[in-house]
Amino acid sequence: MTTPLRLGIAGLGTVGVGVLRIIEAHGAMLTARTGRAISISAVSARSRGKDRGIDLSGYGWEDDPVALAHRSDVDIFVELMGGSDGPAKAATEAALDAGKPVVTANKAMLALHGQALAERAEAAGVPLRFEAAVAGGIPCIKALTEGLAGNAITRVSGVMNGTCNYILTRMESSGLPYADIFEEARALGYLEADPTLDVGGIDAGHKLALLAAIAFGTQVDFDGVELQGIEKVSIDDIRRAGDMGYRIKLLGEARRTEAGIEQSMRPTLVPAASPLGQLEGGTNMIVIEGDAVGQIVLRGAGAGEGPTASAVMGDVCDIARGLKLPTFGQPATSLTAAQRAHAVTECAHYIRMSLRDEPGALARVATVLGEAGISIDRMRQYDHPGADAPVLIVTHPCAPGALSSALSGVVETGVVTEDPVALQIQVPS
Repeated sequence: MTTPLRLGIAGLGTVGVGVLRIIEAHGAMLTARTGRAISISAVSARSRGKDRGIDLSGYGWEDDPVALAHRSDVDIFVELMGGSDGPAKAATEAALDAGKPVVTANKAMLALHGQALAERAEAAGVPLRFEAAVAGGIPCIKALTEGLAGNAITRVSGVMNGTCNYILTRMESSGLPYADIFEEARALGYLEADPTLDVGGIDAGHKLALLAAIAFGTQVDFDGVELQGIEKVSIDDIRRAGDMGYRIKLLGEARRTEAGIEQSMRPTLVPAASPLGQLEGGTNMIVIEGDAVGQIVLRGAGAGEGPTASAVMGDVCDIARGLKLPTFGQPATSLTAAQRAHAVTECAHYIRMSLRDEPGALARVATVLGEAGISIDRMRQYDHPGADAPVLIVTHPCAPGALSSALSGVVETGVVTEDPVALQIQVPS
């Protein structure tokens, strides 16, 4: 087909503007690669008069993204507004119902409504593509649905939120506490309007749930992701992890176990010399393990105008070439409900706690852990000027659920002066 492929772009933030720039700069190249000219018919955003550093006069304008989805001169609806519900979801549904392919970067919408939207798209016979929703410019969705389609995937893991990686690596390099670097990240514009989406692990959890659905042939199960943010990670934790040869990363892991699918997103100690341990700033990394291919590692920019717009255009180009794939790699109606396996994989843990400086306090902690079957690998008590004694414990491998119950018992003894902080130590592949 040689007729131009016309886009309607809803959302003119960083990514939307990036898409416009790619199409304006590389029109001839895109035509050569897809066999079809790609153009923009119309756009939509909340403010028409905002200066976005790009000329919009040549494009039609719609105040309502649903109206944009219905335009007769729009062949593909590109949703870059964000938000799990509201205009983004309504406009996406309108485009699919009108028989138009949708390309989106909206991980929250897909994490919460992905199954229903996938069924809607496939019933209409049109693609719903979302490469840009996970890990910015890294083509991890394409890798799972296409390049690794011949593998039974056993594990997907990685660092999937550049803001958290920036905060943790900046704390380490500057020696400044979490609160200071959090405010620095806010001033730089790295944080979402609701910062909890980033530092609470929710944004990264959305991405992990999408990857797990593709990897294991299950319906998206964001509620099954065990979330722990980075808010409680202190500069002392980072220093002590470094002394042991580790760095702390917000690590997502989804794996198939005999008990079911285990999904977690939590701060984790990883070997400093490992590929994950060497990640700096906003860089993301996705690690995929399959029965035939073994382990592959994908690394790159996890956010930003260029990388995310690149992922959007990758999906647009595939549609221009006529490629049609089910949203999650296989028909949505064939996806099974995920059987959840909560915190079953055993691993070592780093525990930081503050004890009352009184005889027998440490012995009571060790007793509670021992009675719960938690074996201590090493323990260290630090010098302290005040009445509270800081203690570091590293356990032998144990189930996270068992440790959580044991730490509740430690709190009940009354010898701790604040809630203990427990971080997993990465399980070797």
